[in-house]
Amino acid sequence: MSLLFPTHLFRRQPLPPQLKICLISRRFPIGGRTADQGSLWPIAKGLAKKGHKVVVLAQDTHHRSEDIVRDGVQISYLSDESEFGFARLAKDRFARLHRDEPFHIVHAADSSGYLIGRFKNEFNVSVVFDVAATQMSQLYAIAGMAQETMGSLLRTSIAIAYKFLRTYYGTDRHLIKTADGIFVMSPHERIILERYYLYPDNNIYSVPHGIEIGDLSPKEKSDELKVRLGLPPDAKTIVTISDMTEVMPLTNLFEAFEKVAIKRSNARLIVVGNGPRLKEIEFHMLNLALGSRVIFTGPVKSSEVPDYISLADVYVNISSRTTGFEPSILEAMAQKKVVIGSEVSPLSSLVEDGVDGFLVRPADVKALSHLLIDIFSENVPVLEIGDRARRRVVDLFDFEKLVAETLDAYFKVLGRTKRYKNSKH
Repeated sequence: MSLLFPTHLFRRQPLPPQLKICLISRRFPIGGRTADQGSLWPIAKGLAKKGHKVVVLAQDTHHRSEDIVRDGVQISYLSDESEFGFARLAKDRFARLHRDEPFHIVHAADSSGYLIGRFKNEFNVSVVFDVAATQMSQLYAIAGMAQETMGSLLRTSIAIAYKFLRTYYGTDRHLIKTADGIFVMSPHERIILERYYLYPDNNIYSVPHGIEIGDLSPKEKSDELKVRLGLPPDAKTIVTISDMTEVMPLTNLFEAFEKVAIKRSNARLIVVGNGPRLKEIEFHMLNLALGSRVIFTGPVKSSEVPDYISLADVYVNISSRTTGFEPSILEAMAQKKVVIGSEVSPLSSLVEDGVDGFLVRPADVKALSHLLIDIFSENVPVLEIGDRARRRVVDLFDFEKLVAETLDAYFKVLGRTKRYKNSKH
């Protein structure tokens, strides 16, 4: 029988022991403590440490192109401010690098890997995306606007359906078709991808890319920063970080805080960040009876963000656009802060309400104000919740575990697609 059916023709070609990986992300911070969103830097370092070849294509916002090597990772910064311009530059740079030494897999943290995905068969490379490459976050943002009334829920449902149809048929369907795998950070995202985007469940990988937990040692409050911000010695402080592209989460927080400020004269709200809708947000705050109780910091360096978080008694992020795993949220939990997030965002997969943080509906101003008053009045076990929050982050975002899970997903994708056969390795 072996003469008629040579067994060597049916043997599976072994997977390459060392991978050549191309990571693509418009934003690729390489610091340890950072408020930038979705850092892949610890993953890249971990992959390189295990002997894999890692090349990063990132957008350079300083209008200069350069290549650097750091901790075994080659980073190529490409200069182009436009969304589609960077995607085109990334594809061209990838093609040149791939021609010299073929990659096995491309991992795009956002939609900038789409053009490579379109030509993955010609490149003979497998392509995976993070779920952030889709516009799913817009659906979460709309869901967060709903109030507990029949009319509001109906309007929100219609708005979500309309936005889904527009984003799915406009862009997401085409991007998903190019994906050999999609990385999600929460069970919510997995369910939505499978149920509504009709993406196969066995092509979805739950790998919560976080920041380097080793750098998240507890910090002491900066007396210098307290003086600079004009905080009273006994201040009860709320900190929130925003890119100010959404108005409603902050205006809802202002309205809730107004009720807190009336009862607690030492309460302060620090708003960290800058963005296109700052003036609109400031105008809304000025129309409330808040006076100097709200402090806008303006733009802050990533390295300084942990100092602001360290001042917080409560860290609030009720934006529905959050992935739930932004470094600033993890930083706050690791610093044992009481975290309040949106119950309709993926943050609900990280925070268990009343156990290691709190979850509220973003539009429920009354519930948020009552919760803040209870926290400041010590009607909730703040220290215990902070301790559990830190344990939750440290347990979930074990650095070695994240790298191992990422590698396991890569090998599963390669084993399924078989596009590594003609690669030189």
